[in-house]
Amino acid sequence: MNRETFAAGERLVSPAYVRQGCEARHSHEHLIRLLLEKGKCPEDGWDESTLELFLHELAVMDSNNFLGNCGVGEREGRVASALVARRHYRLIHGIGRSGDISAVQPKAAGSSLLNKITNSLVLDIIKLAGVHTVANCFVVPMATGMSLTLCFLTLRHRRPKAKYIIWPRIDQKSCFKSMITAGFEPVVIENVLEGDELRTDLKAVEAKVQELGPDNVLCVHSTTSCFAPRVPDRLEELAVICANYDIPHIVNNAYGVQSSKCMHLIQQGARVGRIDAFVQSLDKNFMVPVGGAIIAGFNDTFIQEISKMYPGRASASPSLDVLITLLSLGSNGYKRLLKERK
Repeated sequence: MNRETFAAGERLVSPAYVRQGCEARHSHEHLIRLLLEKGKCPEDGWDESTLELFLHELAVMDSNNFLGNCGVGEREGRVASALVARRHYRLIHGIGRSGDISAVQPKAAGSSLLNKITNSLVLDIIKLAGVHTVANCFVVPMATGMSLTLCFLTLRHRRPKAKYIIWPRIDQKSCFKSMITAGFEPVVIENVLEGDELRTDLKAVEAKVQELGPDNVLCVHSTTSCFAPRVPDRLEELAVICANYDIPHIVNNAYGVQSSKCMHLIQQGARVGRIDAFVQSLDKNFMVPVGGAIIAGFNDTFIQEISKMYPGRASASPSLDVLITLLSLGSNGYKRLLKERK
């Protein structure tokens, strides 16, 4: 309610009581204003009343919730079930446009704002978790494997002759299929046993680059957190090899945001060599339902290229889930969870 509405209420209820309510409302609005101004995760988590006020305010900005609106286009946010509408806080339009998942929708100012602020909060948390020089990121409504595929398909336009992806072995299906689905041939590099750990065979990686020819290699596809006895790849050394041979480097960081070790390796790799993008799962790192990931990197232009590669609009559900979670926890709450996990 605005000032005029409160003034009208003073004719029905004691002005002193109305002013108390007005001040209480302003305390909620102050938190929302700070969020939009700073684009950072608040230090202390919000209560549910502030969260729901914010989400309802966003929803009424979308055209499907305009009073008296009669949509006649092909996509007007029509939903048959009231339960489905409530489940999504009536944010029905999704995010992005046909040419860019990060673009603003003319008919959905609220959903577009939700998308922008979610990406901004996630970027803030990635920096908080240890990758301080990350330039850009966005939430994508696909799990880690398909998000890696999107990165590989984007690189295809930069390296049309390349058909191989060099991949230190990890026994997990989705990251292997991410390369096959994108139409590339994985070149598997076996790990070496050092004590009771399986480590990256750097000599084998470099030898394979020389054998295949750098122009024929789409990228090196490395991994941070994995199942024992395999340990994180030697990201710093791999990043140097990629820089020396001018080969892109994509990191599967599915479990990594929650691990200070993994985030340190990514930061160091970017400092001493080359890391083009790193992909992390929303459910594994932010405790939300399966179905979303974050694609992040150190070159803003390349991350924007990836967002433009996503065809069509996208579901806002993963963005909404992580926005609610981060605003509920606050940065202090997330740091506490990182400390407990460590």
